[in-house]
Amino acid sequence: MVTLKQMENTLNFVAIDVETANADMSSICQIGLVKYDNGILSDEWKSYVDPEDYFDVNNISIHGIDESTIKGAPTFPELSGTLRFYLTGTVVVCHTHFDRVAMRQAYQRYNIVEPECTWLDSARVVRRTWEQFAYRGYGLANVCNAIGYQFKQHDALEDAKAAANIIIAAIKKSGIDLNNWLKRVERGIGFPYQSGKIVQDGNPEGTLFGETIVFTGALSIPRPIAAEMAAKTGCTVAAGVNKKTTILVVGDQDIKKLAGHEKSSKHRKAEKLRALGCSIRILREGDFKELILFVKKNHDST
Repeated sequence: MVTLKQMENTLNFVAIDVETANADMSSICQIGLVKYDNGILSDEWKSYVDPEDYFDVNNISIHGIDESTIKGAPTFPELSGTLRFYLTGTVVVCHTHFDRVAMRQAYQRYNIVEPECTWLDSARVVRRTWEQFAYRGYGLANVCNAIGYQFKQHDALEDAKAAANIIIAAIKKSGIDLNNWLKRVERGIGFPYQSGKIVQDGNPEGTLFGETIVFTGALSIPRPIAAEMAAKTGCTVAAGVNKKTTILVVGDQDIKKLAGHEKSSKHRKAEKLRALGCSIRILREGDFKELILFVKKNHDST
């Protein structure tokens, strides 16, 4: 039997979070990370980032970062050495795949080789630790509220600390150490799904179950294929945007209109709901595909 003390002695990881300037996930404008050694916070770091891109008003309304905030801040390539120092050879925790995909997109945008590390999605850990979060409500704020951890959401460093505290709480509750969680997340959730409770079209064992996705604009792939891709990973695919929507995917050609006014009705409605406090991510089609690719490589058992 592995004791809590023994687990803490092997609890070495980095937790990371990013904020973006607009719907292009490579437009990172803030990075925050924390380092834990033997279960104890040993270092923390954050930086604003010049995304070399425009700031969307809706993103600004969420995290409060704009052009004036990042004036004089380093670009992503200028921070790549620091990131390599922290991330290389360690377990890197982020809550859901979005931050991981954003990092991947930024590295690809600047043609920089990614640090070699092992990623762990704390949301997948949560879904296998607490039954009430197995199929819904496993967002950062909900889980932190449940474990009694208070934080300022949408600040990269605060969100990184929250993800770290979630991992630590999950390890204490489950009795599964960090190394074994890397294996455990590859298996099924383990809690029974009660299909009568929620009407949904997504795979209930999927990594993205609990997300409701809507597509708008011209996609490079047929809409039914995009919908099938999303449903297989757990997303409920809906026809229109409403308060239940959590992801809006915009065709790559249409995303260029973000800085202007020629947006679809779905796009405009999503932005209005975001301004009212609804948690809706607006992704371009390319980032949606990258997200699906990550999910397939790190899929839940179906």
